[in-house]
Amino acid sequence: MAAISSASGRTGAVPCSFTADLELPEFQIDWDRERRTGVPEAILCEGKTPSQIDAIIAASVGRRLLLTRLSADVHGALAPETSELLDYDPLSRTAVLGKPIALADSGIGIVAAGTSDLPVAREAARTLAFSGHRAEVIVDVGVAGLWRLMDRLDALRRCRVLIAVAGMEGALFSVLAGLVRVPVIAVPTSVGYGVAEGGKAALHAALASCAPGLVVVNIDNGFGAAAAALKVLRADSLASRNL
Repeated sequence: MAAISSASGRTGAVPCSFTADLELPEFQIDWDRERRTGVPEAILCEGKTPSQIDAIIAASVGRRLLLTRLSADVHGALAPETSELLDYDPLSRTAVLGKPIALADSGIGIVAAGTSDLPVAREAARTLAFSGHRAEVIVDVGVAGLWRLMDRLDALRRCRVLIAVAGMEGALFSVLAGLVRVPVIAVPTSVGYGVAEGGKAALHAALASCAPGLVVVNIDNGFGAAAAALKVLRADSLASRNL
């Protein structure tokens, strides 16, 4: 029985249309998302049980599907028939169901401040590859050795959109956004310790940047940065066709 409030304000006990043991669907896959938004459906594996992921994959055989935040432990606990269907990358904790597709050079660059930022940078790269876009990943060009970034500046300026990935104090975001004309998407990472622990310092640095036009996604959100880059490319392509 469930208690509800009537229009008169009285509360009464009425028969509930749900029972405690009612089985409800545990997932609904949004196969139309890419057509509708330009960003494909993806399965966030964090918080899901291996059996739930097994069921999602079983329901998706014959299609392509991206899985994110799939830890090595959970991947190892999947049913063998599930694991053999997946292209799994432990560094980025991503997996892809379905056949690989040809990649196009779309002018997306991913810039990681340090090697420790690679898991997030690779999540972004794998998300873009799932949608058919090859991205150049430039690693270990943080501002502690600014010459490393400056050596790659000409190549970075040729990109159509850049994803910047950094932890610690997040200085890379403002420096890079102040040097290029293209959109820069900042991804703070949880790399750091002390006051930089958990990525909050890098997030605040990105949000407080005085470099105009810098946009920011959540901490460790390589997938979200890639989704934003896909939308930038899509808008650019639509604008070009309308000229």
